[in-house]
Amino acid sequence: MAIQPDRHADLRSIAGEALSLAGAGRALLLQIAHPAVGRGVAEHSDFAARIVDRFHATMTFVYAAVFAPPEAFDAVRRQVDRAHRPVHAVRSGDLPAYNAFDPQLQLWVSATLYATMVDLNERVYGPLATESREQVYDDFRHLGLNLQLRPEAWPADTAAFGRYWDGMLPQLAVNESTRALAEQILRPRGVPVWLRGALPASRLVTTGLLPASVRTQFGLPWDDRIEQRFDLRMRWAAAAYPHLPAAIRHRPRDVYLRRLQEAGLQTAGLQPRISK
Repeated sequence: MAIQPDRHADLRSIAGEALSLAGAGRALLLQIAHPAVGRGVAEHSDFAARIVDRFHATMTFVYAAVFAPPEAFDAVRRQVDRAHRPVHAVRSGDLPAYNAFDPQLQLWVSATLYATMVDLNERVYGPLATESREQVYDDFRHLGLNLQLRPEAWPADTAAFGRYWDGMLPQLAVNESTRALAEQILRPRGVPVWLRGALPASRLVTTGLLPASVRTQFGLPWDDRIEQRFDLRMRWAAAAYPHLPAAIRHRPRDVYLRRLQEAGLQTAGLQPRISK
């Protein structure tokens, strides 16, 4: 696949694409596969009853982090901080301690967002040029998506990030609690009728994007036939998605930023929030 042109290789264009939403399930499953993150989510979240609300909250945070001016994003971040304050527990038997403000846990959660966003972008638009890849990564490190995580807490460059990622995968451990969470994510209740028809395709994409070791731990079915369906879905996306009108490809971003604006938070200009 050819290296993609620069107009598809900056953080703002990648984050603004509706394409990134297709990776939400993959990022979530990778997050909860971390034993401490999985325990925290299991004990402090209710995916079964509020998965749509939580999805909206997550996307508001992501789009505000990338596009909203500092004052708007600070208001969103304070809401997230308040929600995170009670999310902590000490070690209990085989269950690890967790704290939502733990830098290492925040790094893993943010890393899954970055890796998923770039993976999907490259599957559809082609590999990033080396300079673009480093720039996107450096910009992501400086985003407010990191919450309390300072940019220097991240691996220094994409090569270092690759080593970090490869080192983290063997540390992921799925248990019955996180498998139950995965079921709620993959087969959510309370989804609007107009979205239900897309759930089988969403499960296929989520499963196919997972590293094989993680997919196996979650007990998700996978064989040559399913892999062929996944590859066909990705080829179709690469052939069709880039030709969709920008108004369609950017609609989720625009909807969430409009909601922020209606809530009294100025979002004019759609400039990425990157400070160095």
